[in-house]
Amino acid sequence: MALRSVDARGRACPEPVLLTKKALAASPEGVQVLVGNSTSRENVRRFAEARGYKAEIREEGEDFLLIITR
Repeated sequence: MALRSVDARGRACPEPVLLTKKALAASPEGVQVLVGNSTSRENVRRFAEARGYKAEIREEGEDFLLIITR
């Protein structure tokens, strides 16, 4: 299953969360979100988990990839 991807690197909060929310509305089975800092990582993770999703986090160099699925 290919998940929709969101590149939220360099975006200030709450923009990564808003981009994730929009992507999940269009693709409710899940999305991948790339963020550039730990604050965004945690905010997106909390947002996803509060809505019943699982968030797997992988480090990608200095960035973080969140794989958000049901």
